[in-house]
Amino acid sequence: MSIAAAVVTIILKGGAAWLTGSVGLLSDAAESLVNLVAAIVAFVALKVSIKPADDNHPYGHSKAEYFSSATEGVLIFVAALGIIATAINRMLHPQPLERLGLGLGISVLATLVNLGVAVLLLRASKKHRSITLEADAHHLMTDVITTVGVLIGVGAVSITHWVWLDPVVALAVGLWIVKTGVTLVARSLEGLIDTAVPKEQRERLVAL
Repeated sequence: MSIAAAVVTIILKGGAAWLTGSVGLLSDAAESLVNLVAAIVAFVALKVSIKPADDNHPYGHSKAEYFSSATEGVLIFVAALGIIATAINRMLHPQPLERLGLGLGISVLATLVNLGVAVLLLRASKKHRSITLEADAHHLMTDVITTVGVLIGVGAVSITHWVWLDPVVALAVGLWIVKTGVTLVARSLEGLIDTAVPKEQRERLVAL
């Protein structure tokens, strides 16, 4: 479902960016491309993680999930750097935007697709206690927040005709995505190196 949603949103957001010439919408489409790669990585990781224990892996293969979420975090970080670079370039070379109404409408549709899938993935991650599904859900939710920010910025441009707002919003989105990527990588590394549970939880376990 996540892979299908990524394909749909790439087409929608890419079309919106092409119609309007907005670097903000282009940055949004770029993040959806990262979503596609991340979803494929997550799918492969989940297939590996459910394999039963064997002679070489006596504790099973569940750690594969952490590699997936770490990869997703890195991909998010790389996408953010690309968005920031594009935004800075547009600040230096501003361009007028076109057909904003149609572009914004298409982006709203893509956002609703991502929001629906993110909610379903988050529920599934809690049910199955899967960090891979949780990471993908948060990634899609970040995409939703990103798109909302971009839509506000591009909408403001259509009202005020201040074209500099478009790259400023894209830059802000890029910085927000950097934070998300770093957080995901940090959580994944904690899982890979078997970080201890908090002291309060350990005391409760001992007491039980």
